[in-house]
Amino acid sequence: MKKHLIISIFLVSILLSSIVVASILLTNDDRINDYFVGVSFGGDSISSAKLLIDRVKAYTNLFVIQSGPASKNETLLNEICDYAVDAELSIIVYFGKFDLDWQPLWLDKVKDRWGSKFLGIYFFDEPAGSLLDAIDEMWNISLGPIPNNYNEMAEYFVDSWRSMPGLITVKNRLSSPVAFTSDYALYWFDYLAGYDVVLTQFGWNHSRVQDIALIRGAARLQNKEWGTIVTWTFDESPYLEDGEKMYEDLMLAYNNGAKYFVVFNYPEINEYGILTDEHFLALERFWNKIQDGSEYSPVVADSVLVLPKNYGYGMRRIDDIIWGLWKADEKSFQIWDISRKLLNDYGTKLDIVYEDSNFTLKSNYSRIFYWNSTIY
Repeated sequence: MKKHLIISIFLVSILLSSIVVASILLTNDDRINDYFVGVSFGGDSISSAKLLIDRVKAYTNLFVIQSGPASKNETLLNEICDYAVDAELSIIVYFGKFDLDWQPLWLDKVKDRWGSKFLGIYFFDEPAGSLLDAIDEMWNISLGPIPNNYNEMAEYFVDSWRSMPGLITVKNRLSSPVAFTSDYALYWFDYLAGYDVVLTQFGWNHSRVQDIALIRGAARLQNKEWGTIVTWTFDESPYLEDGEKMYEDLMLAYNNGAKYFVVFNYPEINEYGILTDEHFLALERFWNKIQDGSEYSPVVADSVLVLPKNYGYGMRRIDDIIWGLWKADEKSFQIWDISRKLLNDYGTKLDIVYEDSNFTLKSNYSRIFYWNSTIY
């Protein structure tokens, strides 16, 4: 009797241990399946794409084909996608427009060919940011009468993108999430314009904390997804920040709710692009941390700053432009002052959104501040 009892206890112990191990493995697998980590490819040959894929496939699960030449060459694009998917990587493919006959038809085949590994189309780049910084040139060329006020400008931007043939082609031929882009300002309006996922650009001397507040707030209220793309810090070689700073940026985005993590990789100054050993090591370190969750410190934003409706102020400096057309005004200075105060007080526990009756604030935040609030 004792012998049978001992055997039973032993078997139960093994079973419980197996359940615990399986639970740990499932948790880790679920964790990594919730995130997409990878690099972009901007080259023009299958050999350089294969070289990069082979270098990163052990510690990434995403390959962003951000290549103009590949977007115009169906054979090259298919070869790169095939090789990436065969390496167990998910793919996102860049198109600036759909002006070649094969491109819309290609979209019809992607799910059959690559299944769930195909995540969507990176359509155009910096839609709101490019309008903010180059609008005078664009209007002089083709955009017609200049809007009279901020509301007209916001409506013009959103309606123009929602009716853009290329974006319509993507949305009509694929299921969500389908439309990706990256930007450095006015994320709120990118989402309104029809994008499903926006990657905030971590680069230059931009405030990471402010960018997180802006993009996370926009994604949260509009029920969208967001991520980050680590881009240029310098406008000449080495272009990217060092490996340690890259790791810190990726961890910051991870702990604040990002789902997608990409490292921009252009131009080709070495065989892998602009990535060096320290960047690959930083990516591998980040990948391992996501898998074991040892440095996961999730931040939940419980405070929000509400900006005026349709007020397209760039917020990169106190006198930044508004929608690219208007100089900073009294509201700009008030917004700058209160945002500095709140970002200092609440850090990444602050979101920044826009006044809009279509979205609910009270059920999402315990503290709500308005741009014209008095903060002592």
